[in-house]
Amino acid sequence: MIDTPTVLTIDLRIEDENWTSALVDCEKVIESALEAAAQKMNQSGLVEVLLTNDAEMRELNSKWRGKDTPTDVLSFPSEGADMPGMQTFLGDLALGLEVAKTDADKLGRDFELHVMHLLVHGFLHLLGYDHMSEEEAKHMEGLEAQILAPLGLPDPYGDAA
Repeated sequence: MIDTPTVLTIDLRIEDENWTSALVDCEKVIESALEAAAQKMNQSGLVEVLLTNDAEMRELNSKWRGKDTPTDVLSFPSEGADMPGMQTFLGDLALGLEVAKTDADKLGRDFELHVMHLLVHGFLHLLGYDHMSEEEAKHMEGLEAQILAPLGLPDPYGDAA
């Protein structure tokens, strides 16, 4: 058996320039979190990431989830068939700045580490993981903790979170 390294391509779009001051190096943070998730899950492919604001997140959340409120992260898994010879498109992730910052402050977390958690959480959704039942939530939370630990984030669901 040949062990092939995962190859993840990230297409980043910064819709709200406030992200560039909130995170010193957006690209590095996103790449670190998503590469760690891809490695742990042995998953290759393309992920599109949108960094935006509460207004756009509210629109997206309303349109796709029927919830007229902004949120921190949304995942849109790919539903299309892969084209032969093309990289697998895993889906889109959208992050809202204001809710993410507010949540990080409430939790007493470093903003960069909180964003990494949101990215890993969203990435797992792209792969079909969910937290609708208690059993699913425990499994997904365990994976998140395993992926995030080497990045310097303690278990986001532990007592210290």
